[in-house]
Amino acid sequence: MARITVAMDAFGGDNAPDEVIKGAALAVKEYGVNIVLCGDEKQVNERIKALGVSTQNITVKNADGIIRIEDNPTNIRKAKLNSSMGVAFQLVKNGEADAFISGGSTAALVVGGTTLIGRIKGVKRPSLAPIMPSADNNYILLDGGANVECRAEMLQQFGVMGSVYMDKIMNVQSPRVGLLNVGTEEEKGRDLEREARELLLKAPVNFIGSIEGREAALGGCDVLVTDGFTGNVYLKTIEGMGKFMKISLKRLFFKNFGTKIGSLFTMKGIKELSRKMDYRETGGSPLLGTAKPVIKAHGSSDALAFKNAVRQAKEFIENNVIEEMTAALQKLNTDGTEVAND
Repeated sequence: MARITVAMDAFGGDNAPDEVIKGAALAVKEYGVNIVLCGDEKQVNERIKALGVSTQNITVKNADGIIRIEDNPTNIRKAKLNSSMGVAFQLVKNGEADAFISGGSTAALVVGGTTLIGRIKGVKRPSLAPIMPSADNNYILLDGGANVECRAEMLQQFGVMGSVYMDKIMNVQSPRVGLLNVGTEEEKGRDLEREARELLLKAPVNFIGSIEGREAALGGCDVLVTDGFTGNVYLKTIEGMGKFMKISLKRLFFKNFGTKIGSLFTMKGIKELSRKMDYRETGGSPLLGTAKPVIKAHGSSDALAFKNAVRQAKEFIENNVIEEMTAALQKLNTDGTEVAND
């Protein structure tokens, strides 16, 4: 296989461009990829020199400005097409790079991934799919916020795409697909959940039925399917509870001398738990359903997170995830006809 090239938005994220640059250098060294850093060429080269990182297999592609969180995300298609994110998208679209990574605007990334790179044939809407920690291992959430309003057939596709990702990237055989709902009974939920349940039963996945949010967090499924509105609320609630627990434990262990001594005996377990919940170890959230790999790194990503986002992109390509998803989605066509994008 030819050396993989990843286009990175050098100015996407709170800690850009320094952490993007450092992450790129780490990825080149560890994963043997080429990296194209997209952004103001002069500024990027100045920071590379100041940071003292190697430029081996790293090139810089000049871009005009950046797209900010407050910008209209649709600007990525025209007005901001030459921004650092826009240039990175164009490299992938034109075949000059194999995958895209950015820690910038999620909304712009979804628009760019959908319209500039395009969708897998038959995909209704790409889904933002964050990797979530559970009591047992990890599970993937679809949709994490890309599609606020969804139809049942979109949730069915989310289940298929998430199942392929967990199989090929996370090495989970026959991933358990659960539908996020207010109860496990067949009659529970809105029309959306009831209709999606019937479609998921017909899909080529290991569908285990409706599942409540607490069960998902306890390891009840490997793929959790829901609409983007519910998924984003769920995601941010889990993130908030994680921060709450971290703050609470810190206060408990430093409450007095006795608790400080006690913390020494539990430190190993605490570090293991902290590592499991650390988003940097995952890298980012894939936008599943695009014709080429698109990875959304967390806005506050550091070099470790960006390095692992490159690892994700590399594994995406090496495991033929796009092709596997295309084949799996075609199995949804029970009448043998092709499903058109809408």
